[in-house]
Amino acid sequence: QVQLVESGGGLVQAGGSLRLSCAASGRTFSNYAMGWFRQAPGKERSFVAKISRSGSSTSYADSAKGRFTISRDNTKNTVYLQMNSLKPEDTAVYYCAADDSVSGRTSAGAYEYWGQGTQVTVSA
Repeated sequence: QVQLVESGGGLVQAGGSLRLSCAASGRTFSNYAMGWFRQAPGKERSFVAKISRSGSSTSYADSAKGRFTISRDNTKNTVYLQMNSLKPEDTAVYYCAADDSVSGRTSAGAYEYWGQGTQVTVSA
């Protein structure tokens, strides 16, 4: 089992920044690729970013490229999502998830463990 706890969400004005954190416990953190997903009201959960087990490889949804940065610290069992230049359309519940593949995948169904989510609200 891997337990994931997100934090760092909140209310921010458009153009602002937030840094989400996801703390993991349980099994060896570095054995899992990690992903961030989001779900807006009335929409399906969608891929935002992923990072490989070592942190050497990352990938982003088009909507996140150039604005969001995923990173991880395997000594702290934590993955981060730095979000800059936020837009109202970024408003959603953000989830981190763990995938036992090496580099991670973009499909939510591939991830075995999920956090409870953290709300991000961007006002215009």
